[in-house]
This record gives sequence, structure tokens and C-alpha cells, in this order.
Amino acid sequence: MAPPSLDGADLEIEVRPFLQARAGLAEGPHWWQKKHRLVWVDIEASTIGLLDPTTGRNRDLFIGSHVGCAVPTAGGDLLAATATGFLRVDPSNGDLTPLHHPEQHKPGNRFNDGKCDPWGHFWAGTMAYDFSAGAGALWRLGTSGHSHCALDNLSISNGLAWSLDRRWLYLIDSPTLQVMRIPLAPDGQLAGAASCCIEIPALWNCLPDGMTIDDQGMLWIALFGGGAVTRWNPGSGEHLATLRLPCQQVTSCCFGGPAMDQLFITTARRNLTEAELRQQPLAGSLFVAEPGVSGVLARSFAG
Repeated sequence: MAPPSLDGADLEIEVRPFLQARAGLAEGPHWWQKKHRLVWVDIEASTIGLLDPTTGRNRDLFIGSHVGCAVPTAGGDLLAATATGFLRVDPSNGDLTPLHHPEQHKPGNRFNDGKCDPWGHFWAGTMAYDFSAGAGALWRLGTSGHSHCALDNLSISNGLAWSLDRRWLYLIDSPTLQVMRIPLAPDGQLAGAASCCIEIPALWNCLPDGMTIDDQGMLWIALFGGGAVTRWNPGSGEHLATLRLPCQQVTSCCFGGPAMDQLFITTARRNLTEAELRQQPLAGSLFVAEPGVSGVLARSFAG
């Protein structure tokens, strides 16, 4: 069931297919400003995609293990969080340099969504393949290459964003249907207890997935099973707008482009029946829209 309309909430703007990827589980879009590329992953295909928006050409880097997310680094390579831990990836030739695996003792887990904070540290969350409640955690990889568990007892650690004033971390644990807000210390460490700032109505019958923030401080949340990206006010919890897509499994989104005014959206084919796939031929594609607001430039890993 798609989210019900609010008065004036539906955005009447074009959502264009940007790459017909037919991805099983496309996720983690990240605008790489320095290279003018969209970085994204197909988790279960174990690939990182590098998409040139000018030509529409995409190049896949095979990682060899399920990859939850990947971000650029200050040195020009990529940092990935995978089922076998943190890796550095040379985008020119695909060479891999393993760093370490903080959950090596949990072979039933894999990394899921992640991104860098405004200080240049890499945050990535984990989940169990069998979706066991409380089996996941949120890890913070510092610029020295050492990581620590910032938050545990998560089920499907998902979308991340930081408030524009750097006072709050926003985090989605998908089965809770909530966006949590956690206070931050001046150095970016967690500095207090989490509280709920947004709740997705259970009657929508979907899960909040990936998330990004715009330059007005509003959150854009992809709805897996809901066929939409939704805009919310984290201060009031108000649902502000709905951007509908022609496929059901919407996984994540990020702002990008030269002016940071394009919203790139990933989708999936996972959990769709053959009949549903025939009805949704663009499932698994990447989309782009101009929603009328701009985003915040994503930070690269500073290590």
C-alpha cells in the first residue's frame, strides 16, 4: 500500500529512470563531487557501481562479498563496508585492500547502510541475514583506521543523516518504523540517549530504508514496499511531501549533480513476484528527480 496523500503533499514532478540496472538490491547512492560520479551498490550482486551522469554509462566493480555501502575517500579511492568487513577499493582497477572485520565473530551478519559524518569518519551499520532482532550494530570507523561499536541492539541498521548544525545523528532501524535522533558531542561522538523523532505509520505497510537530508534540514526517507520517497520535518515529525515512483521497493536516495539539486533514487527487485515484476518493469532501476530543494554535499572519508 502506498502512503495516503496528505493535502498538497504529493510532489507533481517527473521521476525519470536514470539507469535501467535491473538490480536485485540497489542501495547506498552517494554523490562523488570530485569525480562527478554517482557511487551506488547492488548488495547481493557484490558490486559497486560508478555511474557517469553525463554519458549514462555505469561501470561495476566486483567486490567478492555482499557490499552494503561504499564512500569515496580523501585519497581518491573507495571505502566499502561488506559481509567480510571494511575494504579499500581502487576504482581504477578494482584492487581490494582488506582493513579489518569488526563482526568477524558474527558470520550470520553483514554490513548494510553507511556514510561519512561531517568530520570525515565512516559510520556503517550491520544486520543479520535472517533478520534476527537486535543482532545488528552501528560502527564508527575513525580516520586512524580503528573502529568501535557506537550503538548495538539494532535489527536492520539503515538510513543515516546528520543535522545541519551537527548536533544530532538521525538513524533508521527499519523494523521499528522510526527515525531515531541521538545527540552528538562536538567531535561527532554519540553523547546521549536516542529518542524517536519520526514514525512511519504501520498502516502504510512498508519499511523506512535509506535516508538523506536537504539544505533546509528536512529528511528524505525511502520506503521499501511503499513505492515512494517521503520528506519529513525531524523537529515536528510532520510528513511534508511524497514523491511516488513506478516501482514498489524503493531503497535509498541522495542529492547530487553540479548544483546538488538532483535527487538520485535506488530501487530493488527483491521480494517481488514474477507477476509484480511484469507490472513493474523498471524495478531495480536508478531514478532521478528535481524536487525543488538542494542537498548537502556528502563528506568523503578523511582517512
